[in-house]
Amino acid sequence: MCGVLRLMVIKLTFRYVCFVSLSAVLAVGTIALRATASELAASDLLEPFEAFEPFASIDTAPLLLSDASSSPTAAVPTAASPTLDDAYALGPGDAITIEIFNVPEYSGAQQVLADGSLNLPVVGAVNVDGLTLQEAGNVISRAYQRELRYPQVTVVLASPRPLRVAIAGEVSQPGLYTLTPEGNAQFPTVAQALQRAGGVTQAADLHRVQLRRTNGRRPAQTIVLDLWELLNNGNVRQDLPLRDGDAIVIGETSTVNIAATNQLSASNLASNVNQPMTVAVVGEVFRPGAYEFGTGEEQNKGRTTVTRVVQTAGGIKPSADIRRIQVRRVTRSGAEQLIDLDFWQLLQAGDLSQDLVLQQGDTVIIPVATASTPSEITQLAAANVSPAQVSVNVVGEVASPGALQVAPNTTLNQAVLAAGGFNNRATEVVELIRLNPDGTVTQRQVEVDLAQGIDPDKNPLILNNDVVVVGRNGRAQFGDSIGSILSPFLQILSPLRLFF
Repeated sequence: MCGVLRLMVIKLTFRYVCFVSLSAVLAVGTIALRATASELAASDLLEPFEAFEPFASIDTAPLLLSDASSSPTAAVPTAASPTLDDAYALGPGDAITIEIFNVPEYSGAQQVLADGSLNLPVVGAVNVDGLTLQEAGNVISRAYQRELRYPQVTVVLASPRPLRVAIAGEVSQPGLYTLTPEGNAQFPTVAQALQRAGGVTQAADLHRVQLRRTNGRRPAQTIVLDLWELLNNGNVRQDLPLRDGDAIVIGETSTVNIAATNQLSASNLASNVNQPMTVAVVGEVFRPGAYEFGTGEEQNKGRTTVTRVVQTAGGIKPSADIRRIQVRRVTRSGAEQLIDLDFWQLLQAGDLSQDLVLQQGDTVIIPVATASTPSEITQLAAANVSPAQVSVNVVGEVASPGALQVAPNTTLNQAVLAAGGFNNRATEVVELIRLNPDGTVTQRQVEVDLAQGIDPDKNPLILNNDVVVVGRNGRAQFGDSIGSILSPFLQILSPLRLFF
């Protein structure tokens, strides 16, 4: 009896020891598996199986507005911009390649359908619209977990869809544009999109170009670019690649820097040189009105500047105040900008920055001078902004009366001499008749003194369509009066001469 009890106790003890040992082994194994899984997840061993981006092309460090001291425009406060998410978001039309590790029958090329889904073998439709390549790989992996054990999915972008980009603000042709990536390797950039939209206007603020990105299912972002850094310093980091759904917004400058405006017009971000435009010119020119450039004979003549517009309008009148020329410009938002120009700086010092490059809808305003010296009038008349010739009609007692074409800085004395000078019947007091722009006519008498220089009263400059009337002297008037009295008698006596 005691032997049986002892045997039973031994068996029970053995079973208990085995159970405890097995439990300990299972616990240690579970802990080891968990540790191994954690180490594997933290290691780089799984990186070949994770989805990757084929177009990692830009530096995602925060972009800063450049120091404006390097640009010709006014100083711009330096401010940090948020980091731009450049991950590609899938959408309808994308062609991708799906690789499932060790499962070639489920791998292959796929295209994102119009509803943003993929039609995959066995699992059917999987929505990937707005997901990055890595996120799409994780979604596909979860879809295949019902069929495969631990599926490792890699998604590669084979052919991106065309990009729809909105461009608004100070560009020649704002709107929605469809851009196609080049060779599946390089996405269009901000500069290329602006060129596609006809270039920026002269009122564009390139220091604060906004790039707004929808980012698919991730939060939308807005980043500020400084394209002056691109133009002045060649900072290509400001010329970011675009993504589908991006919007480029270019605001207007608060102040106008003439030098910066002309520098912008010489870059390839500006509007096309031969793009048709209509510009108006009013004030002290010979033919004020609206003129069209970039068409017909005006093509291939370079940028449309104030000088070119004034020359087309017949030139500046001697009464113009070229120190206070203004250009009135209306921006895309409807705001009006007034740009002051001083053409004396252009004529005297050769300051070409005063010859502003114009754009569609600009109006050039040339006021009347309140006080001009004869020397200034002479210099202005000799400049190429004045007409090459003016028309004057000299009638009366001169050797060759009639219409004459003379230089714009011709004086009254010179006009009389151009008509052959006085004949022996002329008086030295002539009459100057002037047609005013408002339709009125002024008439005054001027005593001609050939030794007199330019003088507003004694020897004024001739304006276009002036009329100079040279009258008869006293002896000629007396002779003409006697002739008119005796003329009837002479006509009666003329037949009697036949008999004597």
